[in-house]
Amino acid sequence: MPGGGKSTVGRHLARQLRVDFIDSDAEIEKRIGCSIRAYFESHGEAAFRDVEQNVLDELTAQFEGVLATGGGAVIRPVNRRHLRERSTVIYLRSSPEDLAKRLRHDSQRPLLQVADPVRRLRELYAQRDPLYRETAHYVIETGRPSVSSLVQMILMQLELAGVVDPERVPSSVSGSPPTH
Repeated sequence: MPGGGKSTVGRHLARQLRVDFIDSDAEIEKRIGCSIRAYFESHGEAAFRDVEQNVLDELTAQFEGVLATGGGAVIRPVNRRHLRERSTVIYLRSSPEDLAKRLRHDSQRPLLQVADPVRRLRELYAQRDPLYRETAHYVIETGRPSVSSLVQMILMQLELAGVVDPERVPSSVSGSPPTH
């Protein structure tokens, strides 16, 4: 979901794993030469989703590292399939109310530029939560923990699943309990 912490947590996770990080929205903006909001306004959501689909196809086929996607990436079945089959997907689950608190001053997200953003977040959540769950290998409840606590939770999940080698993670991270 928008404001779920994908970019922030992803950046920190990549640093801990000593791998590259890409935010698909930032990659899309580089390719289209303007902000996503401006592109939405001039070309519409369908055109944006076409660009997003192409970028995600390329990234999931070639990139090895941590990838943060836009919140609407799961709308298209082909994106869900590519993400699920070509990567390990972690869904950072937040309630619409928590997201509204985090995003109350955000003016850059085109889908939230409405009279009642909380209502819009609830609608998006109702539509997208099942798609996120379908795509995700792991669901992490974000609640109120710090970024470092979320990274710890993700690392522990990935280590337990054998996705991440504990030897690759710095000892200050691997095996240490999350702090609140």
